[in-house]
Amino acid sequence: SHVGHDCQVGDGAIIANSVALAGHVTLEEHVHFGGLSASHQFCKIGAHAFLQFAAGVNRDVPPFVVASGIPARPAGLNTEGLRRHGFDADRVGALKKAYKLLYRSGLRLEQARAELAALAVDHPDVARFSHFLESNPRSIIR
Repeated sequence: SHVGHDCQVGDGAIIANSVALAGHVTLEEHVHFGGLSASHQFCKIGAHAFLQFAAGVNRDVPPFVVASGIPARPAGLNTEGLRRHGFDADRVGALKKAYKLLYRSGLRLEQARAELAALAVDHPDVARFSHFLESNPRSIIR
């Protein structure tokens, strides 16, 4: 695997064989980067995200999301990874609602952000998801 210059790799991140991270890539904690995958420079991959085999990341990947394909597209919520890290059914359920708001509701990104912010008030994991979207100037996989 190749980890380019000025990359930041969070605790518990798993980088499989033949992964290529360009310069200035940020992996938050517990990211799983599948074999033969690659990331464009300056991409940010959120906590507990899972990049499937041979994913080509050219935009940021929000926390808790599974991404696959070239270019990488959202493929669901990383429910198995969350379960393995002790997330209970309530926490996963709230994140499923957040994922559906962002990716399945048909809302424009700005509308989805507003609804996520409202949902985040009662759910710290959704707040992390929402904060990633609000604090990130780059585009996300959609």
